[in-house]
Formats: sequence, C-alpha cells, structure tokens
Amino acid sequence: MIDGGAMFKKILIANRGEIAIRVIRACRELGIANVAVFSEADRSSLHVRYADEAACVGPAPSARSYLDMDAILEVARRSGAEAIHPGYGFLAENAEFARRCEAAGIAFIGPSSQAIRAMGSKTSARRLATAAGVPVVPGAIEEAEAELASAIRAARSEAQSAFGDSAIYVEKYLVAPRHVEMQILADRHGNTIYLGERECSVQRRHQKVIEEAPSPIVGPALRHRMGEAAVRLARAAGYVNAGTVEFLVDRDRNFYFLEVNTRLQVEHPVTEMVTGLDLVKEQIAIAAGEPLRHRQDDLVIRGAAIECRIYAEDPFQNFVPSPGRIIGLREPGGAGVRIESGVYEGYEVPVHYDPLIAKLITWGQDRLEAAQRMRRALMEYTIHGIKTTIPFHQRVMVDSDFLRGEIDTTFIDRRFAGRPHAWDDSQRDVALVAGALHVFLRDQARVMARPGRVGSAESPWKLAARQAALRR
Repeated sequence: MIDGGAMFKKILIANRGEIAIRVIRACRELGIANVAVFSEADRSSLHVRYADEAACVGPAPSARSYLDMDAILEVARRSGAEAIHPGYGFLAENAEFARRCEAAGIAFIGPSSQAIRAMGSKTSARRLATAAGVPVVPGAIEEAEAELASAIRAARSEAQSAFGDSAIYVEKYLVAPRHVEMQILADRHGNTIYLGERECSVQRRHQKVIEEAPSPIVGPALRHRMGEAAVRLARAAGYVNAGTVEFLVDRDRNFYFLEVNTRLQVEHPVTEMVTGLDLVKEQIAIAAGEPLRHRQDDLVIRGAAIECRIYAEDPFQNFVPSPGRIIGLREPGGAGVRIESGVYEGYEVPVHYDPLIAKLITWGQDRLEAAQRMRRALMEYTIHGIKTTIPFHQRVMVDSDFLRGEIDTTFIDRRFAGRPHAWDDSQRDVALVAGALHVFLRDQARVMARPGRVGSAESPWKLAARQAALRR
C-alpha cells in the first residue's frame, strides 16, 4: 500500500485502446513501470505493444474480459503492481471494484469506493448537491397531474426490475439546454480546485461527439460560480482525485447540477490543452498521497481547444459500426494538433468493443483558430479500409451555427437530421474521389520505391509533376 507520499513503482492499466496508451505514456514520463491487460480479441492491439508488460484476462469474443475483477486483481498481484488506473468506462465508476482494490491493499487511481457509490446514485448525488447549495433542476413531481400516476407506477416497476431500486424522481424539462461540465481535482489534504469548464453540447443519441474548452458562453463570472459550486459538492462528498461535475445551462445562463462522473473523462485533453496540466499525472500523484501542486489562483485558461471523437462508424449509413482492417493510415500533425489513437495500419478493428478509435484535438489562440486547425487536421487525416466519422466532423467544422457557438444538446438533430446529415451527393462524390486518389498516389509511390526498379518510361520529374496536378 502506498502511503506517506511515496510514488508508485508499477501501475496496472485496467482498460484498452487509446486511453490505455494515454496512461502508459504518463507512467513512462514519471518513470513508473506499467502493466497492460487484454482480451484475446485485443492480443494485437496497440496498447499491448506499447506496454512494459501485458497479461491476458479473458477469451474472445467477449467485452466482459475487461470487467473480470478477479482476473485483473490476480494480474496486479502477480505482477507486483501497487496501483490500478481504470481509465474511463469499464471499471472506472465501479464502487465494488474500488472497494476490492482497497481491501487488497492496491491503490485505486480514482475516488474512494464510498464517493463513487454516493455519486453513482443520481438521487443521492442530487441530495448532496442540494445540501451543498448547488443549483439543481427544479423538481416537478408536485406539478404532476393525475394522469401521470400510471406512468410513474410503470417507471417504478421498470426501475425495480432493471436496478433493484424503485426510486425515481421527476424534474423540470429544460428546452434545448447546453451541456457544460467542470473539471475538478481534490487531494487527501483538503485541497480542491476547479480547472475550468468544457462545452459538451454536440451530442448524438446522448453521446458526446465534439467537446471544447472553454465554453463559448461561459465568461469569468459564470466560470467562477460553476467552479465554486463543483468544489462545494466535491467537499461535501469527501471526494478525492479527478472528477467532473456536469451541469445543464439554460437559455438565460442559469446552471443546474446534472451528475458527477467519478473518473477521467474522454474529453480531458481539451482541459489539458488550455491549462497546461497533465490530468493523468495529477491523478497518479494524488493517489500516491501527494498534495496538489497548484492553487486556484495559479490556474489560467489560455486559448481554446476542440476535440473530435473519431469512431469506426459510417456517417452516411446512420452511423452503423464499421469494424475491419485498416489498410491505410495517415494521421495529422503540425502546430496545435494532438492525436490520441489506439490503431495502426494493418490493425483489425474488432466488433466487440466501443467503436471509438481515436481522438483528434486542436488548440488555437482563440476558438476560431482552434476550429480552423481542426478543419485542416481533418483534411490531413485519412483512414482506409473502414468507414469513420471524419467526414461528419468535417461538415460540423464549417457549420455556421457551430462556428458562431450557437450549439445545444439538440444541435445535431436540428442541423443534420433528415438531410441526410446535410451531405449532398456532390460532397459525398468529392470524398469518394479524394479517397480513391489518395490510394492511387500511395500505390504509385510504393511502385516507384521498389528496390531495383529500373527502366521507367517516364522521368521521376514528370511523374512528380503529374501527381501534383492530380492533387490539385
């Protein structure tokens, strides 16, 4: 068990894909050995190749391998790992797993099992928020008419069947709210700070697809009020480590508590880009017992950052999953561009897991520059062999409402639904031609680069000129 502020020597990462690689990189920079786990379906995954050590925790095809607490704790014991980082998803918000880590003397890099349990229930979290003076969406049960009685009974029955708990609550419906969340850090020494907000309103089927920091509608005064509210709630819950307090913001810029995510968020890179902090390193240091290195007054928001989640999905076919082999890959780069990826050329994207394969993040001195860089980076980003959501993001980055910051949780349905996704035939044809041209030029380049190739009918200069003309 780590105590007294001693840093870990080895950490097990109980996750897969790009987030596992993200944690491995943080461990390497801190000089900490790392252990990856994988299912048979992920034996050739990039996170397995990156890790110092790797152990199989389950057969394929099974998404539940990464939820096998016994197997993961056994790997931690055998490998000598002193701590487990759960990434996000899977075990990151599982209070029982955190409790079992605590019982085994292994540090769980996240909040305590008690805090996870308290925040995991929306009703208990809402009660804590109310007690801490955090605004909540007004309850509407007193406004319910008699005809709602049967609907409430049905909801209670369904809740009891699904969760073993018939408790429900009814709250006021907010029209076209914005989804804005506040990142917090808290240590064991009573220090809690907020790192600014993230705008997460661009969602599809209640799933975030584009995030940014800061929010286009949040100024210093509102940021201070939301941040202080998040800190009060964290302190009321005895919360330690990184967490996110999520709010809904209405048209009058009133904010209301939604929930707490007791883990690292998928969109954490945008906060890192505008604050300069490494949230994974901060998580590890807090779990090792170290006090926060920063005070609230030290933190400054610099510029703006945008993240696009790249999924293996076909945006032209209602975003159906698109597993398969990646036969060509070119990732973007340049100033202000960051890529968090879990794939490589030749990798077989499996059918068993979430289709998120990468996150593309750009930074700019302001929101417009961040968006311009994102457009440029998306143009450079090519993945062949599977369908991805890159074309969808390209379309959003030129959308007039998005560029003006006029977004809410209905944005995608309002701007893209039924058109289909605002792509006309000419745009799709351009995308297809561009993809075919890229493959042709790549294949031509490979032919020219073959060892021993002689006797070309054309000079290399003519071929280069022709390729340049084709690109135009």
